[in-house]
Amino acid sequence: MTKRRSESNDMETTTKLEGRKFDGDKPDFSLMPPHAIEMVADVLTVGAKKYDRHNWKKLKDGKDRYFAASQRHLWALLRDEKHDPETGIHHAAHAIASLMFYIELDYVQTDKTSV
Repeated sequence: MTKRRSESNDMETTTKLEGRKFDGDKPDFSLMPPHAIEMVADVLTVGAKKYDRHNWKKLKDGKDRYFAASQRHLWALLRDEKHDPETGIHHAAHAIASLMFYIELDYVQTDKTSV
């Protein structure tokens, strides 16, 4: 597989089969660290079983509460507590999940073209 700039300055990917895909300006999800993503998915799965799927969307004052939740997990890390005592999952994964909810709630509550 080779990558080169096309005439339109978009990154062009060419395989040995000479297929083309203009995806240079699209997010590269292969950059996401797989272990961290799996831990965040574990947090979300525990939350879905405990509360309900997508319950986070229904929470009153969700942005404030998920910001606070992320901070609790980050402070636990600073106290050298690696894993959440309730779930056994890394505190950073809990913080990331909370911040993902925060971002999503912020996105749907504001101009969606700003993301």
